[in-house]
Amino acid sequence: SGLSGLKVLLLNVSRAVTHDVLITFSPTEGPTTLNMTQKGKAGKIQLPKEIFQSLSSQTERVVVTVLNIQQLGMFEELNQTGQVLDNTVVGITVGETSISGLQNPVQLTFAHRQLPRGVTPQCVFWDLSKGQAGGWSSSGCVTQPEDKGTVCSCNHLTFFTLLLNPALDRSTAQTLMAVATIGCGVAMAFSIFTIAFCIFLRYRFRFEETLRTNLGLHMNLVGSLLLLNLAFLLNSGLSSGTQPATCKVLGGLTHYCLLCCFTWMALEGCHLYLLFVKVLGTYIHHYLVKLCLVGWGFPVLVVGVAGVIGSYGEHCIQTMDQQVIVHLCWITSKYLLVHYITNCGYFGLIFLFNMAVFGVVTKKSCCLQGTGTVQGDRKTWKVALVAMGLFCLLGATWALAFLTHSTSSVFVLYLFTILNSLQGIFIFIWLVTLYYPKMKDTTGSLSHIIKHDKTTTVSQ
Repeated sequence: SGLSGLKVLLLNVSRAVTHDVLITFSPTEGPTTLNMTQKGKAGKIQLPKEIFQSLSSQTERVVVTVLNIQQLGMFEELNQTGQVLDNTVVGITVGETSISGLQNPVQLTFAHRQLPRGVTPQCVFWDLSKGQAGGWSSSGCVTQPEDKGTVCSCNHLTFFTLLLNPALDRSTAQTLMAVATIGCGVAMAFSIFTIAFCIFLRYRFRFEETLRTNLGLHMNLVGSLLLLNLAFLLNSGLSSGTQPATCKVLGGLTHYCLLCCFTWMALEGCHLYLLFVKVLGTYIHHYLVKLCLVGWGFPVLVVGVAGVIGSYGEHCIQTMDQQVIVHLCWITSKYLLVHYITNCGYFGLIFLFNMAVFGVVTKKSCCLQGTGTVQGDRKTWKVALVAMGLFCLLGATWALAFLTHSTSSVFVLYLFTILNSLQGIFIFIWLVTLYYPKMKDTTGSLSHIIKHDKTTTVSQ
């Protein structure tokens, strides 16, 4: 062809052909006729005779193009999660007309070795109507995995490839859903205990404004976790077979609860920043009320905008053999950009800020402990537990989501599911360890460390 990464085969085929046309292709050798390539070493294309019998002229040219998209820089889809097999795209055209709606489909066999665990193949074609520059679509194509390759049966001619998407096998997916469901149920119970415990502590320390504010923040964060767990259980139990309108509402509700959790984690970090870094008092006029307006109000705006553009609907979790394990009401695949911006991007910024605050707080606390400013029970296990609790409070366990993206690590998936479904339990243990049973001697807690650095009371 004269171009690196581009290989073309031209064939003149008669209208009177009475059998299927077989062509082979490989990323290195390009397309050839069947008897020129050793069997099993390359992919295979089977064009049904139906295509040629419907031609308008007696002879038409068949063009088979094999492209290396990595070298050519073509077929790049926005927010693509799957990987193109061998960076190879195969284009097929017959004559100068568009061919679609075939009764006998075109079959493309993509030869490959055994795929990695946690990856599922999907036959796709380049759809110019998808997005601004086009994108991969599986409409009209059926995927049939085999031992030494994957067969794609499509009812039209265009540019095809085999997309390798991250996926789960059936047993792993079912186990993860069971773990998440049980974990959410247990976490809801502990979240209720935590809220009750915080109410008790706020009454017990009703004259300690700093502690009351801190506990108020913790109550709202745990409340958002309680709502998120409840929304997840409702979603997994009711989403299958629901009406589209109901599914949109359920998807928006789940998204709202998730954003509330992230927002309250951010507010926890901001509160620690004001107390430790800015060295300010905790008394601000209607301080907790203002935080509630942000923590519960900002997600309403985000979900409202996402709902207006129609982002919510049915979302399916599939296994490696393309079987649907779970139907969820969530952000649809058509609006993945909404997910990446409002969830991944938003949490990414919160995580970076909170971890920076965590580092500053840990360093300052260690300095205060070293200089003898803070006295009291400083057992190693308790210090470690307080640090881990604060780490969890700031949402660090959610950062594992970035490791589960396009990964085949089942261990990370289990770790992410378990830690985040049980986050409410961790916070409950943290609060009990911090304040009970020695509630009168809380000088080792973060709240009372602040007292030794307090220099100003702010009214706003």
